[in-house]
Amino acid sequence: MGTQQILLIVLSVIIVGAAIGVGIEMFNAQSYSANKSAIAADAQLYGTMVIQYYKTPTSLGGAGHNFSRGGKSANPAADIGSFMGWGLDDGVYDNGPEVVENENGKFTVSMADDKTVLITSVGNEVRSGKRAQVVTTITLPEGKITAVLSDVPAEDDILSSLAID
Repeated sequence: MGTQQILLIVLSVIIVGAAIGVGIEMFNAQSYSANKSAIAADAQLYGTMVIQYYKTPTSLGGAGHNFSRGGKSANPAADIGSFMGWGLDDGVYDNGPEVVENENGKFTVSMADDKTVLITSVGNEVRSGKRAQVVTTITLPEGKITAVLSDVPAEDDILSSLAID
């Protein structure tokens, strides 16, 4: 009878351990998915702010439908970031993309050409050695916003994940 009870205890411990492991994995998957959704929502919000900046007259601090004549600096990406409240009017863009961080991830804004703005975001949550990345493209003057969701390797230097093409 004692052997049977020990066997049942061992079996119970194995089942409880497996259930805990499955629960932890489900929690991590949900956390990663929530982070992916959050950075996508943030990027969408930033995209609408880019359109707002583009359509705002220069007399009110916007681009006036032309990135080359609005703004305080020679770099439209820095002007867009400044308009969005990122505080990017310090000229840092001359040396590469400025990265802004919130509780969901890291974001950067760049110009693909004079009518296309890219917002690249990388999430904070890591799952299976990867982070979520959202590249949001804002095409002007139409104001079309498209987002491409992907996974990038989770590296110590997250700035390398913010690949700006």
